[in-house]
Amino acid sequence: MNAILKTGLALLLLAAASTQADAGRFTSLPGNPGLHSASAIVLDSKGDLIYGKDVDTVRPIASITKLMTAMVVLDAGLDLDEQITIEEADKDRLRLTGSRLRVGASLSRRDLLLLALMSSENRAAAALGRSYPGGTGNFVAQMNAKAAALDMQRSRFADPAGLDAGNVSTASDLAKMLHAAQGYPLITASTTTVEREVRPFSRSGTLMFINTNRLLKNESWQIELSKTGYINEAGRCLVMQANIDGEAVSIVLLNSFGKLTPFGDSNRLRKWMLANS
Repeated sequence: MNAILKTGLALLLLAAASTQADAGRFTSLPGNPGLHSASAIVLDSKGDLIYGKDVDTVRPIASITKLMTAMVVLDAGLDLDEQITIEEADKDRLRLTGSRLRVGASLSRRDLLLLALMSSENRAAAALGRSYPGGTGNFVAQMNAKAAALDMQRSRFADPAGLDAGNVSTASDLAKMLHAAQGYPLITASTTTVEREVRPFSRSGTLMFINTNRLLKNESWQIELSKTGYINEAGRCLVMQANIDGEAVSIVLLNSFGKLTPFGDSNRLRKWMLANS
């Protein structure tokens, strides 16, 4: 073999070795995790695909919307200690969901953000949008502007709480939103808070709210950010940023049938990754 061929072969082998070294630990895993969610995407910390299923189908996203709501509030630099009072306009007239935040309840913008993210409190999210400069209409416009800035090309937002089925996105778009949300410490802290007491009424006691993601109580999981969602049109949804055996992983699960299916899918996914890595 002449010198030129030897040099070329050496360069090709070096390039192949470099590519293999750069590949994430969980990429190119054999088999299939058998997820029941209609759409799913799992990415490593470099953004490389670990698993994908119907990643570009546009679907309603329910309360996953609240991550966008939180980012828009925080981007505006509004006073987080300002007290906001729940009003009649914050009631859910679309699906008639209830809330322990009765009209007249008053909490700081920071606490409303916490409750919207942690326990998916719809009136808290509605109040955040209503109290935004320009009101709810301008708030929704800013949500869509933020989506465009994040290159979420197949996403549209219609209300701050996610009750409207017009809040739609794809698994791949939501991975972008999840990545962006990681840059907000208040969002990561709020979405991983297991429970919190607040006092929205001066003449009564505290109210306890709990996180909607039951995996936060599972010692097998190290979750750094999460949000659940559900309306009939969206099915059960779950997005998470988690650490699996030392590796940062982004997980998006959409349109699962059954209350516990997203959590079951998450465990199936984790088991598959660890068994094949």
